[in-house]
Amino acid sequence: MKTHLLILLAAVFTGTALHAQNSELALKTNDRVTINISGIPDNEIAQIRGVYTVSDNGTINLAHIREVRAAGMKPSALQRAIEQAYVSQEIYTRPTVTVSIDGGDAATARMVYVISGCTRNGPVPYNAGMTVLKAVGAAGGFTPFAKPSRTKLIRNGQTFEINLKDISSDPSKDVKLQPEDQIIVPE
Repeated sequence: MKTHLLILLAAVFTGTALHAQNSELALKTNDRVTINISGIPDNEIAQIRGVYTVSDNGTINLAHIREVRAAGMKPSALQRAIEQAYVSQEIYTRPTVTVSIDGGDAATARMVYVISGCTRNGPVPYNAGMTVLKAVGAAGGFTPFAKPSRTKLIRNGQTFEINLKDISSDPSKDVKLQPEDQIIVPE
């Protein structure tokens, strides 16, 4: 009985850890972000609104406040930092900023990696909402020798075991991916 309870608790906390990490993605060098602003004079919106690329030194340059650190920040944190910069420098009193990550081009594309067990192992372009099953499908599906019930997901140095055989019959249990995730389907 204790063993079953421990296994159940481990499964719950592992699932929670996977889903908790799926919030926003941190920005990195060469990411493209779209910035919109409101709550400022209409004739100044066009000076700020637009698509910006995170520079090699991890910043973006905005009108009136110059460089703002962006690399390593999540879009919501960057929004707050921009708003605070405009307010603290007394440029605007109540700006409202939105920041979203653009898809970018192939050079800045984010990837997930299917390491083994699929017909076309290798990098798969990441898109928002991508799940393990979708990545496996994009990699050509399982090989005849794949063991989907013993799949491993490696994220930020942590390894999670996923039973893709069970998930195939109940897609609501599928795990959302993040860029740089690695999927290993043993053969």
